[in-house]
Amino acid sequence: MADESDGVWDGEGHAPEEPAIWERNWAVFCHLGGFAGLLVPGIGQILGPLILWLARRDQSAYVDHHGREAVNFQISMTLYALVAAALIWVLIGFVLIFVVLAMQFVLMVLASVAASHGELYRYPVTLRLIQ
Repeated sequence: MADESDGVWDGEGHAPEEPAIWERNWAVFCHLGGFAGLLVPGIGQILGPLILWLARRDQSAYVDHHGREAVNFQISMTLYALVAAALIWVLIGFVLIFVVLAMQFVLMVLASVAASHGELYRYPVTLRLIQ
């Protein structure tokens, strides 16, 4: 949901202009681009959102926000999955890898729904590497 602290509102407490349909669609594509990891395991989940974000970030602040969030999230999830994979030898990694993949799927869907409704979305547990 939108509130003043997450940047959705302007400085005077007014809601910003509703994003255009094409902006919402590109924002959704940026989030769903993470599924490219199913086609190109290991790097596709980062390349999918990155390519989509780079294609439209200069044309829309809305797409720029969602694309940046999606790329940061996919980088974070990849790092978390690598840590979980390294911990497989102590058995906790089996549980962690399942948690990371389930969280990745659920949060990508939630972000896509928020983007399609014209809301700004910030992923939890995400390293903000790209500002």
